[in-house]
Amino acid sequence: MKSWREECAVIGIWNHEEAARLCYLGLYAMQHRGQESSGIVSNQDGTHHIHRGLGLVGDIFHEEELRRLHGFSAIGHNRYSTTGQNLLSNAQPLTANLRQGPLAIAHNGNIVNSQKLRDELQEQGAIFQGTTDSEIFLHLLARERGKDVLEALPLVLQKVTGAYSLVMLLKDKLIAVRDPLGFRPLVLGLKTNHQGLPCYVVASETCALDLVGAQFVREIEPGEIFCVDGQGTHSSHLPRSDRRSQCIFEHVYFARPDSIVFGQSVYESRRQFGRWLARENPVDADVVIPVPDSGVPAALGYSSESGI
Repeated sequence: MKSWREECAVIGIWNHEEAARLCYLGLYAMQHRGQESSGIVSNQDGTHHIHRGLGLVGDIFHEEELRRLHGFSAIGHNRYSTTGQNLLSNAQPLTANLRQGPLAIAHNGNIVNSQKLRDELQEQGAIFQGTTDSEIFLHLLARERGKDVLEALPLVLQKVTGAYSLVMLLKDKLIAVRDPLGFRPLVLGLKTNHQGLPCYVVASETCALDLVGAQFVREIEPGEIFCVDGQGTHSSHLPRSDRRSQCIFEHVYFARPDSIVFGQSVYESRRQFGRWLARENPVDADVVIPVPDSGVPAALGYSSESGI
């Protein structure tokens, strides 16, 4: 079994009457990040409600499913994998009942040493439900005996090599984690609920914040473990890296052009790519044609620089 890269969307909502519905809207805004499967897990007084399916967000979630996802907090996930089978067992968020209570996790990234970790866990008797590398997190957290998830997370993440932007839902808190290199984006937003109290939103891209009416606050920092619960927000950090390794493909193709990724407008980045291309590779042509749709800003930049 080979591990594979997953370019996905994650979102988390804390303290809103319509948390699952906001998750749905955020996933809809980030449909471009994954079209294989989608899922939402909501939390109602420590009980998790789950709905996952294969296909597009609009086909999986109807009014009946959204009404069933009760609770003031929820997380969601859109999945896209470059290889491997498109199975319901690989759809996220992944869920488990740990000794401390229910846990749901949504992951964007690639765990490079997942095969080694999986082999070790299976030797110890672990039973995997799917073939995604994201399931590694559930097994490693379950094995940190006597520790709650926040205590166990730094120990678990020391064993993991690779890229991860995680959103986790427990019975009483929402946790967001970003790997120390900051390879995949993860942003924090804020809005108010119907009582005028703060509602926190964590998402892969700022376009999701825009659709749910949340104000962009900041990026989740590389190596940060951000937690929000009934007492407010708390942050801790993994050992800091002396470098950053941000995925350039987010700006080239993957992110939506109206998003801000790694502090930079995706649209402006693509226009600048087109300008550079015109300077380095001038051509004698009549028109500039973008293919596919993500090439439109680059084509406009090429046209502007070249005069074509």
